[in-house]
Amino acid sequence: MDQLSNVDRVPEDIARAVLDPRAYSEWHDLHQKLATLRREHPFARADLEGYDPFWIAAKFADIQEIALRGDLFLSGLGPMQSRQELKMNAASTGMFRSVVSMNAPEHAKYRLLTQSWFQPKNIKNLEERFRHLARMHVDRLAATGGECDFVRDVAVHYPLMVIMSILGAPMEDEPMLLRLTQQFFGSNDPDMARTAAVESPEEVANARRLVVEEYFGYFLKLAQARRREPTDDVASVVANATIDGNPINDADTLGYYITIAAAGHDTTSSTIANAIWAMAERPELLSAVKADPALIPNLIEEAVRWTTPVHQFTRKAAQDYTIRGQHVAKGDKVILCYPSGAHDDEVYEAPFEFRLDRPKRQIGFGYGPHMCLGIHLARMEMSIFFQELLPRLRTIELAGEPKRAIGNFVGGPKSVPIRFTLAAAAA
Repeated sequence: MDQLSNVDRVPEDIARAVLDPRAYSEWHDLHQKLATLRREHPFARADLEGYDPFWIAAKFADIQEIALRGDLFLSGLGPMQSRQELKMNAASTGMFRSVVSMNAPEHAKYRLLTQSWFQPKNIKNLEERFRHLARMHVDRLAATGGECDFVRDVAVHYPLMVIMSILGAPMEDEPMLLRLTQQFFGSNDPDMARTAAVESPEEVANARRLVVEEYFGYFLKLAQARRREPTDDVASVVANATIDGNPINDADTLGYYITIAAAGHDTTSSTIANAIWAMAERPELLSAVKADPALIPNLIEEAVRWTTPVHQFTRKAAQDYTIRGQHVAKGDKVILCYPSGAHDDEVYEAPFEFRLDRPKRQIGFGYGPHMCLGIHLARMEMSIFFQELLPRLRTIELAGEPKRAIGNFVGGPKSVPIRFTLAAAAA
């Protein structure tokens, strides 16, 4: 009781904003609340009706500490959900298991199945394949005639086709997989959800279940085909994988495919779109990167920080632990609030400026055992895209107001209207 009486409490309006999918489409207002959270309640507990009590880690250092201690803070919960949401989503989440949701020792065994595929030495061999796709999508941008919605016309397509090429999925399936990846993370957004009616938790849960069922049907056929005739792709590696001498089951195979297809696509497309958004608002940024292409990696790292495409993960304490003098009891839930950590002014000078000269301290790809499996792939495919785009791009500006997706788990811009001109040689 004494411990509870000394607990730092998150103000209710801030706690609800961290949970509210709509708050992430209102980026400025959300960040005002997160700045207050970092300043006044850097690690504090929230008690909201309908939810189990939970803590919010708002500072870079605390998020990093928790993420590094996979033995003490267990994965498997995704974004924070109410008791009602947990109950209603049980049907869809029970159909598959994601590597992201696993814990030691199982997690390492499943991660190792494809880890070599995503190492720099291997993906270097795929560079020309990715460069071909990048050129194709820069041509696609050019064909719009100088004005387009960069998200709709380019950003959602290029990363997905990269993912499909390493999975071994037929390129003609791109429209269907694009729809599913957007519906998977966009179940709260009427512009991306399976149905426009996504107001109630029941409707959101039902839409998510239908998406997972369609994913299951598609990827099950892919796995069966690769078991009959393995090829040189990630789908074959997963479909024919064994753990402790036993083939992995369909639920785990599906989970692997969904993780690669959905998370590998959405996070990268969001980052590319936000980099374009930043350059459209800041002509000096475009000029700097065009003048010195060696700054492209800096552009990408800053875009990841600025975008924070993964908004939150929830961890569960495996034992009692103390952070910033606050007692976290075994079984307590903790939200890792990545947008807050990515704008922590103890780590990033002037965090709300988009700058190319920052030290490469990155929270967007995660830390510890659950660091993004595709981190090298993501950096490489984004670098290649901008290497192909920037020599052909002369000017860029916003042609309307960008919009961010509604969603508290994974997301970013859903619309970035731009107006641009091409360099004379490519006109």
